[in-house]
Amino acid sequence: MQVFNFPSRDEWEQILARPLYDFKQIRKLVKPILNKVQEKGDKALFSFAEEYDHVRLKSLEVSAKALEEAESKITPALKAALDVAIANIRKFHLAQKQEDLVLETMPGVECSRRSLPIPSVGLYIPGGTAPLFSTVLMLGIPAVLAGCKNIIMCTPPNLKGKVHPAILYAAKKVGVQRVFMVGGAQAVAAMAFGTQTVPKVDKIFGPGNQFVTMAKQLVSERGVAIDMPAGPSEVAVFADDTAVPSFVAADLLSQAEHGRDSQVLLISTSEKLISKVQIEVDKQLAGLPRKDMAAQSLSNSRLVLVEDVDTAIAMLNAYAAEHLIIATANAEDVALRIQNAGSIFIGNYTPESAGDYASGTNHTLPTNGFARAWSGVSLDSFVKKVTYQKITAEGLKNLGPSVEVMAEEEQLQAHKQAVSIRLKYLKDHG
Repeated sequence: MQVFNFPSRDEWEQILARPLYDFKQIRKLVKPILNKVQEKGDKALFSFAEEYDHVRLKSLEVSAKALEEAESKITPALKAALDVAIANIRKFHLAQKQEDLVLETMPGVECSRRSLPIPSVGLYIPGGTAPLFSTVLMLGIPAVLAGCKNIIMCTPPNLKGKVHPAILYAAKKVGVQRVFMVGGAQAVAAMAFGTQTVPKVDKIFGPGNQFVTMAKQLVSERGVAIDMPAGPSEVAVFADDTAVPSFVAADLLSQAEHGRDSQVLLISTSEKLISKVQIEVDKQLAGLPRKDMAAQSLSNSRLVLVEDVDTAIAMLNAYAAEHLIIATANAEDVALRIQNAGSIFIGNYTPESAGDYASGTNHTLPTNGFARAWSGVSLDSFVKKVTYQKITAEGLKNLGPSVEVMAEEEQLQAHKQAVSIRLKYLKDHG
């Protein structure tokens, strides 16, 4: 981990830079995968499974029997934990439902807005270095609550041509209708274009590596909606002398173990805390099963000592973290001053892990600085807002003259005529 003491503003951009990828090369690799799936359908998916997942599949779709049997293959403790997580996620996302908006903007002119579910959605669940069954909950629950009619899921198979039973159990539990053993960029292509087995969807959700992220961006250029740019995961921690060093170290490591391309950032007003966190990171890292992966991630990470709280907040807003933990005095007040973050965790007893799994908020969040303008997944991600207007004869008399003037000024005579012809009709038949 690199340490920076009181860096000048000119140095911030370099310090806060994410790991660099050769996007031109990634695009060059991903584009042929998309084209092959679009042209050859299932045949391409079977071929890619053999090439990338090192497994020869007999079927792309997980059978109903496998979905049923998944429950018997996970522990009672995991089932109980999933029940807690499902209840909290469902409760928080259900509260996001909005009533229809109906408003009379002027006498006789009624405007309204309704939320309608996206008919068909595809959920991508990473399963390479870790089986992320928690992501099934984060995507499946709001999709069902929103009323999406068709909900499918793609996730890569293991070397035995199976999907982790926890992923299958979670999918069945929350209401995902069909599950396919397809991973990587080819899964995004299958859901975007459709194959003989995998149905085409209207919108694709889910995090993934740089290849999955690139695939999502490329299919969005071809008219398929995506949730957001969601690449390698990241966390920023703002901590002062009131923070517990072992807690901070654990939070940094919990993010670092996601993958080699994850990034962690610690900003602090306390040199003593930074030193203690470094010691704790080394101590805790040694006992982690994924220590090699976490260690490589930590090589992309920074520890930054700043002068004061104001400087820390300015740096955090510049970074726009996917996850932001605030472990400081007056943490709630500090949180309210943050403008750019995917999700914020307030206080010493709020680890990022809680949001990743079971507190109720969604863990599918914008990365790579996209939190400056993008929101994380929510119930709104699975609906579209449709507006309506209804105008009575009296309403058109009130509104029409203003529309005529505006259309005339924009030199759109047909627009003006659409109003004028109605006003004349009302006058002649009044």
